[in-house]
Parts: sequence; structure tokens; C-alpha cells
Amino acid sequence: MVRIASSSGVWSEVRGKSAEVSLEYVIAQLPPSVEARVYGPHNTPQPHPTTNGEFWVNGVDKVFAARHGVSEATGIRLSQIEIRDLVERMLQTSGRRVDLSSPFVDASLPDGSRLHVTIPDITREWSVNIRRFPQRIRSLQRLVELGSLDAALAEVLRAAVRAGRSILVTGATQAGKTTTLAALLGESAPSDRIVTVEETFELAIEARDVVAMQCRQPSLEGTGEVTLRRLVKEALRMRPDRIVVGEVRDAEALDLLLALNAGLPGMCTLHANSARDALAKLCTLPLLAGRNIDAGFILPTVAASLDLVVHCELLPDGRRRIREVIEPTGVVGSTITARTVYDAADAVPAAAVPLPERAVAW
Repeated sequence: MVRIASSSGVWSEVRGKSAEVSLEYVIAQLPPSVEARVYGPHNTPQPHPTTNGEFWVNGVDKVFAARHGVSEATGIRLSQIEIRDLVERMLQTSGRRVDLSSPFVDASLPDGSRLHVTIPDITREWSVNIRRFPQRIRSLQRLVELGSLDAALAEVLRAAVRAGRSILVTGATQAGKTTTLAALLGESAPSDRIVTVEETFELAIEARDVVAMQCRQPSLEGTGEVTLRRLVKEALRMRPDRIVVGEVRDAEALDLLLALNAGLPGMCTLHANSARDALAKLCTLPLLAGRNIDAGFILPTVAASLDLVVHCELLPDGRRRIREVIEPTGVVGSTITARTVYDAADAVPAAAVPLPERAVAW
């Protein structure tokens, strides 16, 4: 049973079907004009070639899609009933809910797409975002082929992953952090046991030994919630060779740092404007865990635990690339020092950039 609150606060209940509902099925239930304008002809199961997999609704006449990485208005008009029907169908198999007591929902759909919904009175109208992953990138070589990564830098990153280095992937929203993280994990040794923790399943890793966990919302009674901090702690009990946090944004940064500081290799993503800004932010987030956390402990721990910071960038024309890579080297005062391994803004190709001694050893 999926329960969804309408904008007027009246409950509507939709009995879920036993079979899994894919996003293609959901889109097929909408008027033909919607599917044709957003995902191509009605009889085509694949996304429209110019659609990058993003489809979002801000209101009945505000429907947008991302084409070549750039958003554009589709001209589609959906009624409130059609918007709610779209959400209801997609939540049927997610085990998650959206209602007046929980007006936000993040859910992973059976086909790997990600759904985010916010309802009134938090928003003026229903806000729906569907993020598809039509092109799974599972290796650094694929990023090189797409022009997002320098070939010489790819070799450095590949060697770093195989050597068990801890890597932080940073960037703004839509910069390609999750894609880059998945590509890095694709270079892991076949024998590695990888444990991933995410708020909502996004990573799709093709590896022999993978355990994926996601958070859980509290029930209507307020019980049963599983937080990211809890998942990080549980992951440490599962004999991981590498722990992966889909996105660090809160106090779970402390638990991740403690794991990395104990010698466990890890990877994670973080929203930041630059690689160096990411280091400063990662030093701040653990302080959210409580008043007894000392910055004097956090700074050297971050510097010692991370080996590389890979910063991703979304260009104005919609292309994504690895903007810079830095290596933390120590702490001076209240700042973590780092040296540049690669900078896309330089005219010098990555092969000619003087790499730090540790990187050369890889």
C-alpha cells in the first residue's frame, strides 16, 4: 500500500501491484505527448538521444528535461492528477512514502533511476525530479573515451585504486561525482570486497563481492529509521576491503574518518567548489557529531586519511570533466596543505605534470 497526501491534505491510497514497475512503464502510462517530448517516440523503450536522463516537474505547466547536459522547457503540461499518478506508480515498489508528516522522499526505482519528490505545503506545487542513468560508466577508460579524463591521469588514478588509496570525489551538483566514483570503483582488484552505503541506491558497481546498503525512513510511528551514520558503523563489521559512502554531508563524516584513519581504504563524494574547499569542508562536517569533537584532532586526521581529492566540473556547454586532482601533504596552522597532481586549466598535459613522490610510486 502506498499512501500519498494531496496538496489539500486529503489522503489518497493506491494499492501497489505485485510486479516491479520500471520507469519506462511509468512514462508509458502518461499521455503520449509527454513520452514523445521527453523520451522519444511512444514505441521506443530507450531515452531520447538528446536527453541526458533528467526529467523534472515544478508544476502543471513547468516540465523540464536535460538535453546534452543543459536544461530546457519541454512545453508539456501535466495535470495535478497526472503528476500524483506518476509519483504513486514509482513509489509502489520503493518501500518509501511521501505524506504530510514526511513531505520529502528519495527513492531508488527498479531500473536504477532516482526519484525525489517534495509536496505542498513545503512547495507551492508538487516538485518531482527523476534522474535516469541511461549510460552506465564503469571504468576510467570510458571517461577517457568521452573526453572527461586525461589518459595519463587515468593511469595515475587506476594505480591509486589498485594500491588501496583513499579518494575523495568532489564537485558541484550535476558535475559527475557519482559517475566518477563508479568509474574509480570499476578499477578495483577482483578480490576486493566493497561495501557501499548511500542515502538512496545510486551506485551500480560491477564487482564480484559487493554489499550495497541504503538508509531507511522512520515509520509513521517514528521508529525504524536507519541513518547513514549507522550504516557506516555496520559496514565496518562486514569485513570490507574498501568502504564507500555515496555522499558525505553531515556527521557521518566523523565515522568515515575514523574508519579511514584505522587503515581501511575508502571512497566518497562531497559537494564543494574546489578540491581545496572540499578539504576544508571535510574538516568542518565531523564537528556536527557533537561538542566533544576537537578540530585539533580532525585536521591531521583528514590530512593523513585521504590520499587524493578528485574534483569534477560541469562546463557551460553541458560537458563534464575532471578539473583537478590534489594530494594532501600535511597541516600548517589551521589549514591542510596540498600539492597539485593535475589541473585541467594548465596547458601542460597530465603526463608532463610533476607528480608527487607517492603518486610516482604507485
